[in-house]
Amino acid sequence: MPKRRAQAGKISIGVIGGSGLYEMEGLTDVSAMKVSTPFGKPSDDYLVGTLFGWRVAFLPRHGRGHRIMPTDINYRANIYGMKKIGVERIISVSAVGSMKEEIEPGHIVVPNQFYDNTKHRRSTFFGGGVVAHVGMAEPVCPDLSAILMDAGDRAGATLHRGGTYLCMEGPQFSTRAESLAYRTWNVDVIGMTNATEAKLAREAEICYSTIALATDYDCWHHSEEDVTVEAVLAVMKKNIETSKAMIREAVKMLTRLRPCSCGESLRNTIMTPEKLIPLKAKRDLAPIIGKYLKKR
Repeated sequence: MPKRRAQAGKISIGVIGGSGLYEMEGLTDVSAMKVSTPFGKPSDDYLVGTLFGWRVAFLPRHGRGHRIMPTDINYRANIYGMKKIGVERIISVSAVGSMKEEIEPGHIVVPNQFYDNTKHRRSTFFGGGVVAHVGMAEPVCPDLSAILMDAGDRAGATLHRGGTYLCMEGPQFSTRAESLAYRTWNVDVIGMTNATEAKLAREAEICYSTIALATDYDCWHHSEEDVTVEAVLAVMKKNIETSKAMIREAVKMLTRLRPCSCGESLRNTIMTPEKLIPLKAKRDLAPIIGKYLKKR
């Protein structure tokens, strides 16, 4: 697959997570950027800054102040906005529940698989007269994930390499029956957002990987208290500093050349003949499919 080289000075790294992530040591020249998309408004303004010579865009997925429910997040606008401003790699940071004894609250997982158990959200840019089927067998970028794992080691995190992230709809936490059933599926962590982001990032040909912050044992663990917002926030506050350190270390290790194939994910996947793709779809999806269209 052809390698893609990032241009120095362009916004090529995106971070999706809580609103406090952009308040990190070493980040300079921070400014807000509004981005319009054909899918509506992103969750909030993109906060753009410079970190170790890279331009990085931060986006709070739930909006600043945590105002947007997981199902109501405009995932398509969020990822499209990243693509539009030039982002080629997305690091996602999110709180998760642990589904395994050995993944204790406070530990960090860099999952390499997703199970999408959501029911009420749009997780594709396609439709409106154009169809594409991207591969999702390996749903995260192996290169970016490896960097995040090494970054976790450097940051002193208690890190679990790989694992399956079960994405549930929310906003409610699991019932005990659901939690026990999920355990039989051999998943490692449970969250409400990342599978949707990963699918859209793949369609947008953006590298994607997750820093999953284990905050609780969901409600399957009978010797622990059932999950509560207060408990999640208490552990999350400690974990967020580790995630910031991981992001800093990861950015130091990135190279301008992407050695993976994520930048060519859409090649040979668009099923609709170009002559049948509506003009509006061509226009709206130009940042995503434009390079594969012969007629402009």
